[in-house]
Amino acid sequence: MDFKVQNYRGKPVLSWQEGEYVILDSSYREIARFRAGNGYLGDHHEFLITDEDTALITIYGKASSMDLSSVGGPEDGLVREGIVQEVEIESGEVIFEWHSLEHVNIEESYSPPPESPEWAFDYFHINSIDVDHDSNLLISARNTSAVYKVDRRSGEVMWRLGGKKSDFQMGPGSPFAYQHDARRQPDGTITIFDNGTTVFDNGIPKAIEESRGIVLELDEEEMTAVLMREYTHPDRQFAHAAGNMQVLPNGNVFIGWGRALVFSEFRKDGELLFSASFPPSFSPKDGSYRAFRFPWNGHLSDQPAAAAERASEDEVKVYASWNGATEVATWEVLAGSSLYQLESVGSFPRDGFETAMLVRTAEPYIVVHAKHRAGQVLGTTGPVKL
Repeated sequence: MDFKVQNYRGKPVLSWQEGEYVILDSSYREIARFRAGNGYLGDHHEFLITDEDTALITIYGKASSMDLSSVGGPEDGLVREGIVQEVEIESGEVIFEWHSLEHVNIEESYSPPPESPEWAFDYFHINSIDVDHDSNLLISARNTSAVYKVDRRSGEVMWRLGGKKSDFQMGPGSPFAYQHDARRQPDGTITIFDNGTTVFDNGIPKAIEESRGIVLELDEEEMTAVLMREYTHPDRQFAHAAGNMQVLPNGNVFIGWGRALVFSEFRKDGELLFSASFPPSFSPKDGSYRAFRFPWNGHLSDQPAAAAERASEDEVKVYASWNGATEVATWEVLAGSSLYQLESVGSFPRDGFETAMLVRTAEPYIVVHAKHRAGQVLGTTGPVKL
């Protein structure tokens, strides 16, 4: 989950969460793997590598007993809190830990307590962490429909954006509900994927408002929030869960529509550039948590692969691939009577994961070069004998 490109030790890496947190370098070699600390199990909602090469991760705490009568639950109910940990990646040491129950009351939740007293009340539902410009944290909680700015040293809540106790006066169009992915942008605005109001039918959440990506401008002196831009899909998307909004370097906006199973790119002005969806056979319960668009260059240390079969006496069908190599532009096929007498019999543009090529040759040995668009050879396959 949360598979994306980040920077670690000054270099681009691939990262994801699979119970443990994993980092791969540009050659797809694992360079780090760690778990949440202090006996907790890490959660998939956030794995953010900071500029200090630490990791900010989300945790859903173990259920603890609490009086839930103030929110319509039992006096001896169970509640589950949201936890933030900042972990030193290399050592696994926890250097900061924040617990929602110490700072956010259960009455802030819009989510109803569960019908069964055996189930824990997920009152907070933490789903993103970001580092603000002053190095403090922005924490998004779905079930309180609020974003919290948290002091990175003391853990105190500095302000609330949205929700029942918002410190900001929310301007027209700025209120959001059951949101995900709150991010501070370089221009000072905050972007949020607004899932929209959700109702619960027999415990099953359903979005009843159209989901959207929003850009908010905050005045932290006057404490006002103004909607600057919003991004909605022409087909209207209803995502009761998941989703994200990524601002690309050119100003375009890339949105993963969560459980709606759609992902789209917009110009800054809102023009839809493209939209795609998962096939109908992909069930919404399988979900799509976040969708991203990143540049990525993979540089492999192993060899590309080739296979060949004779199509006729003087024709050979050749297949070439190099899993993870991103800079291959063309494949050059060489053939000869021996490995010391090879000559080019054709060049072909790379065509997806595996490129199929038909060449004219009666020679018994085949080798394929993987070539950069500038012409240099990036790698060579092992020989294939027909």
